[in-house]
Amino acid sequence: MIDLHCHILPGLDDGPTDIRHSVEMAQQADRDGIHTVCATPHIRHDHDVRIAELPDRVAALNGALQRAGCAVTVIPGGEVAETIVGHLTDEELSAVALGGKWVLLEPRPGPLSDSLGATVGELRIRGFRSLIAHPERHLSADLLTRLAALVAGGALVQATAATMIDPPADRGMRLLAEAGLIHVLSSDSHHSRVGREVALSAGLRRLGGIDPVAEHLPWVRDLAPAAILAGADLTPPFPPRG
Repeated sequence: MIDLHCHILPGLDDGPTDIRHSVEMAQQADRDGIHTVCATPHIRHDHDVRIAELPDRVAALNGALQRAGCAVTVIPGGEVAETIVGHLTDEELSAVALGGKWVLLEPRPGPLSDSLGATVGELRIRGFRSLIAHPERHLSADLLTRLAALVAGGALVQATAATMIDPPADRGMRLLAEAGLIHVLSSDSHHSRVGREVALSAGLRRLGGIDPVAEHLPWVRDLAPAAILAGADLTPPFPPRG
């Protein structure tokens, strides 16, 4: 499996403070059957993440994982805030986009608004596709309608695996899945000992029992994440419902 969203790099944003905990996170991933973890530090105004430094930081972590005998590979990416997209060059966006094409996009706090649609449209014009992160933070009466419109505009939705099984968020996530509005799961883990583990399997099992995703679980689990990392265009096999 591939984890497309994980704050595994040490000493950057609100992830682990030292490389020992980063190695522990990768070991969690390995135990869960995850072979590739995308390092996606926050790219936004309140974190001093320097995009040019990310390849070296990823290489240093991969070296530590090899020395620890961990089979997981970490690749560079970023969780890009909606509010900073207009301040980044195409080169900077490409450096943190998954597969050089898919921007893991963090909506601004609160209910989704027209500004997110405008940002998705801007990214599309600039040659990028959008992967909307953690919809569980934006549960509201019009969330399904807004996400369906974003998907119609070429975006995909990435849900946090733990929210598929942890109440009370699991109820809202089930509604999203039933509406055909969950396309990939990721861990969004920040630490090996606090909060969510680097794990996808339990969330995927729950998702596999919900139509219309159930019959397309291999696409969600394997094909879509691999295509995103390949920078491929991607159309879900299940359209939004309702």
